[in-house]
Amino acid sequence: MKYLDPKADLTFKKVFGEHQDLVISFLNALLPFEKEEEEIRSVEYLSPELVPLNPLKKDSIVDVRCKDTLGRQFIVEMQMMWTPEYKQRVLFNASKAYVSQLGKSRHYEFLQPVYSLNLVNDVFCDGDEYYHDYRIVEVAETKEVIEGLRFIFIELPKFTPKSYGDKRMQVLWLRYLTEIDEDTREVPKELLDNPEIGRAIEEVEESAFTEEELLGYDHFWDMLGASRLLMIGSIRRGMKEGMEKGMKEGMKKGMEKGMKKGLEKGRAEGMREMIARMRERGQSVSRISELTGIPENEVDGMIRNQER
Repeated sequence: MKYLDPKADLTFKKVFGEHQDLVISFLNALLPFEKEEEEIRSVEYLSPELVPLNPLKKDSIVDVRCKDTLGRQFIVEMQMMWTPEYKQRVLFNASKAYVSQLGKSRHYEFLQPVYSLNLVNDVFCDGDEYYHDYRIVEVAETKEVIEGLRFIFIELPKFTPKSYGDKRMQVLWLRYLTEIDEDTREVPKELLDNPEIGRAIEEVEESAFTEEELLGYDHFWDMLGASRLLMIGSIRRGMKEGMEKGMKEGMKKGMEKGMKKGLEKGRAEGMREMIARMRERGQSVSRISELTGIPENEVDGMIRNQER
C-alpha cells in the first residue's frame, strides 16, 4: 500500500476539510481545552475564504474553517515553510473571523472565541518545546486574560512521541502528520488501531486519488521546493550584501579612525616642537601656557620629557 503525505495541501484539506468527525477529533486533541465540557461535539464547515469588511482589501484563504454549536470558530492551517510574516498573517485572519461575527447591531457580548491552530513543518523557536499557546494576557500584575482570540503553533519537526499519558490522541494525531508519507510501507499498529486515525490513513492512500489529483499533489511539492530554493537564495544574497556592507563600513570607519589618530598625533608632535622652540628662546612655563592655552603642568611635563 502506498500513501501520500497528509501535510500536503490536497491531502490535508481532504482529511480535515471534508470529514467532520476527523476534524472534531483533531481539534479536541490539539487545542488546549482544560475541561471536558469545553470539547467540541459537532461542527459545520464555513467558507475558507475570509472576506474583509473593506472591499479594497485582499481576501485570505485558509485550509479549514468551521464552527461548533456554541458559535466558536476554528481556523486550521498547515504551513510548510516558516516566514517572519506568518504570525502576522495568522493574527490578521483570526481577527477577521472574530470581527465577521458582528452584525449591524454590534452586540459585542454575543461574540464567540476564535481558535487558530497552526501546524508548522518548520522550526521557528530556539527552545525544545514544540507546542506554543498564545493568548492576550495582562503581563505585570493580574495575569488576566482577554478572551476572544487564541493561537496555537505546533513545530512538527520538534515533536517526538515520548509517552501517551493524558494526551494520547494528541500524540497519535501528531504521529499521523509526521510519520505517514510516500516512504511509508507499513503503518504502525497503534495508529491503525485507533478508529479516527485509521480512517485518516485510509484517506491518504494513493489509490483514493485520481490521476489529476496526483498531478496536483506532485505540483505542490515542486512549487514548495522552488519556494525553498528562492528563500535560501534570498538569505544567501542578504548575508553576502550584509558582509560586503559591513566590510565597507568597517574600512571606512577604520580609515576615519586612523586619520583621526594621525591628525591627533601630528598636532601633539607639532605642539611639542613649538614648546621646545619657545623654551629655547627663554620663555617661561607660565608664558608658554598663556600663549598656547595648555595648562602649566602639561607644559612642564612636555619640557621634562624632552630634556630626558
